[in-house]
Amino acid sequence: MTISGCRQKMANQPRYDSLEASAFFQDGMSARPRIPGTVARGELVTNPVLETGKMNGALVDGFPFPVTMDVVNDGQRAFNVYCSPCHGRAGDGNGMIPSRGYRRPPSFHTETLRAAKTGHFFDVMTNGFGAMPPYKTMIPARDRWAIVAYVRALQLSQHATVNDVPVGDRAKLDQTTQAQPEHGVAKPQEREAH
Repeated sequence: MTISGCRQKMANQPRYDSLEASAFFQDGMSARPRIPGTVARGELVTNPVLETGKMNGALVDGFPFPVTMDVVNDGQRAFNVYCSPCHGRAGDGNGMIPSRGYRRPPSFHTETLRAAKTGHFFDVMTNGFGAMPPYKTMIPARDRWAIVAYVRALQLSQHATVNDVPVGDRAKLDQTTQAQPEHGVAKPQEREAH
């Protein structure tokens, strides 16, 4: 008894290699352009402020979700990983990368950047600017907004006054200031106590 059947060799299926010419299509290309009006999976923008930092083409000045302490902490974590190598931990532009000869980024503490809209920071992280590459594919949108929140916290920390502290907490500042040694050096009696 003889059994016969169809056998298709999967390894020899008709296919095109990347950018191979094609006689089938009129333009001679095997790589097909996207059909107008289609959106690839993961590219649909349902919340333009969250995804672009803009509303009706203009940069926003605010956040697409409430900023909590958890958001700022997440922003600090992401900032320390992605941003501090160039911008420095304090956001002053004195990171390790510029210290090795690369272009120094601007300090976040200049008047221009302190007055910049939050959408500006988000847009620069998303699309890049000058020597800074785009981080859209590396950092999710929500984390980019968390970084913006942390940058705002850094800016406030470098330019805060006593008037920025709630009245009920100002007494704590006085206690903290009195407990710290001058110029960061412990006095002899303080060294012995430790």
